[in-house]
Amino acid sequence: MSSSEPAPTRPASTPPFDRGHTDDLMSFLAASPTPYHAVAEAAGRLEKAGFRQVRETDAWDGTAGGRYVLRGGALIAWYVPEGAAAHTPFRIVGAHTDSPNLHVKPLPDTGSHGWRQIAVEIYGGTLLNTWLDRDLGLAGRLTLRDGTHRLVNVDRPLLRVPQLAVHLDRSVNTDGLKLDRQRHMQPIWGLGEVQEGDLIAFLEEEAGIAEGEVTGWDLMVHPVEKPAYLGRDRELLAGPRMDNLLSVHAGTAALAAVAGREDLPYIPVLAAFDHEENGSQSDTGADGPLLGSVLERSVHSRGGSLEDRARAYAGTVCLSSDTGHAVHPNYAERHDPTHHPRANGGPILKVNVNQRYATDGSGRAVFAAACERAGVPWQTFVSNNAMPCGTTIGPITAARHGIHTVDIGVAILSMHSARELCGADDPYLLANALVAFLEG
Repeated sequence: MSSSEPAPTRPASTPPFDRGHTDDLMSFLAASPTPYHAVAEAAGRLEKAGFRQVRETDAWDGTAGGRYVLRGGALIAWYVPEGAAAHTPFRIVGAHTDSPNLHVKPLPDTGSHGWRQIAVEIYGGTLLNTWLDRDLGLAGRLTLRDGTHRLVNVDRPLLRVPQLAVHLDRSVNTDGLKLDRQRHMQPIWGLGEVQEGDLIAFLEEEAGIAEGEVTGWDLMVHPVEKPAYLGRDRELLAGPRMDNLLSVHAGTAALAAVAGREDLPYIPVLAAFDHEENGSQSDTGADGPLLGSVLERSVHSRGGSLEDRARAYAGTVCLSSDTGHAVHPNYAERHDPTHHPRANGGPILKVNVNQRYATDGSGRAVFAAACERAGVPWQTFVSNNAMPCGTTIGPITAARHGIHTVDIGVAILSMHSARELCGADDPYLLANALVAFLEG
């Protein structure tokens, strides 16, 4: 699309825009301050659609129905139609559950000059300035002495990263804000002397856990401001962690929508990974063995052989769904001059010839066919040649498993900010396209 073209219009066959889907996305975002909460929320929705959890340590059966596996901040869910052969290919929606933020350090209690602070690390490529002067909560996973886990969510103003007053930094508006990741990003949470163990004792009390029972933690900071519609006509959505919980939510909704269909030519799958924002190299990341293990066990549980697995993989397609860049009205020169994705223009196909995205021409055809069946408009994103291109789980999935993969998503502004912005109709359009893709 060139910059002179009008915004894409909705075909007459497109389902009426359903703000109920976007309302539900807002609830999902608010309930998912961490990857651990996100997969628990997604699992609860799948349970209502008839899915059941299977544990990796148990033997799996090959009967029809919906199942899911939880591992840390990752979830793999799939639906086996009645009579599915061992070599039946998969249709996979891939996404990631993590977002750039501030993670609590192993020794969290710190401070100076009468201020009590929390020591944090910077996770992923976050826009540091967007975390300044915000009311922040704290959430994550606590590990108890017996090895069990407990989720905790202090979803109220608890922390704040205060910016230096302009009177003490007179050049900030001319020379730009310069933040030291170590010295300037440690949030305050009170006054007084630093007490070792104070934060974990506070969280034990919040979670109703006996004192001294928490021996491990994976905690992260989140803004407590709720998602909200924005604009005169409420046509925009502002909220946290849309990169990439927007896709996790759409994939969950799409998988639940097709579950129960016994005429599916494929086995529909949702693969929601953790750690995409720092390279995907973990046991819950896309570059780990989780997806391959689940798919192989699904084949074998239906009596399949190595040959059946190879046949299934050869016919499998994955849509790697992640957010992309909408054209920015104040920085249009940073975008490719002929590719300007716009808010509420439908999902985007993401292309990069150097395989930062996995899309090729045949993948484009798969995505176009799904959008056509759903009556959904779609757009194309490619980077300006003078700008480096980001990447996703798409190329990793393609290379690790030999699965044909296509990169898509929703165009947003303020990517990697503590609060991002998208068109309020685009999440619903994406979900409809994913349903059509999973149906085959």
